[in-house]
Amino acid sequence: MIAYPENNNDNTIQELQYQICRYEDQSAYKSLFFLLFPSLQNFAYSIIRSRTLAEEVASDVLLEVWVRRQKLKEISNLKMYLFVSVKNASMAKLKQENKHSRFSIEDLEVEFISDYSSPEQVAELHQLEIEVARAVKELPPSCKIIYKLAKEDRLKYKEIAELLNLSVKTIDHQLSIALKRIAQAIKKHTSKKNQR
Repeated sequence: MIAYPENNNDNTIQELQYQICRYEDQSAYKSLFFLLFPSLQNFAYSIIRSRTLAEEVASDVLLEVWVRRQKLKEISNLKMYLFVSVKNASMAKLKQENKHSRFSIEDLEVEFISDYSSPEQVAELHQLEIEVARAVKELPPSCKIIYKLAKEDRLKYKEIAELLNLSVKTIDHQLSIALKRIAQAIKKHTSKKNQR
């Protein structure tokens, strides 16, 4: 079994995609599944607002990767393809559940996944993470989802713009707002820490 780094590195995704398509490598599929499932599930949840349905949507979309593994070579950006698939499947699920007829970026709920996994890192950064999380929580809904897609899921501005039907300029502006507010929170935290 091949070991892959635990991040959303585009090269890792491309290598896994190749292994699945070319060799029908089940361990590569499993790695891809666990690499992308949390982000896809959280994105689905931001639209559907149901953990169960979001899990179902993300699982179904990722299952299609295996079912259609022979056609994976036709997909140039698998991560973006999967995010669009999750968005479409989530919208279909909403219609099926008769919860909403229209999707608005303002209706999205965002949940962040921490990239820090070692206990030492978590302990050192805990207070700073609280401040950053507080600043992110106070962002307007559209700003929050754009920040999550760009900084946590590492989508490019153009991909986010396509996914949310916005202009790249709007994505850039919203990220600028988010980063300024987060920087202010960090500066405030640092100055409090230095005053002690």
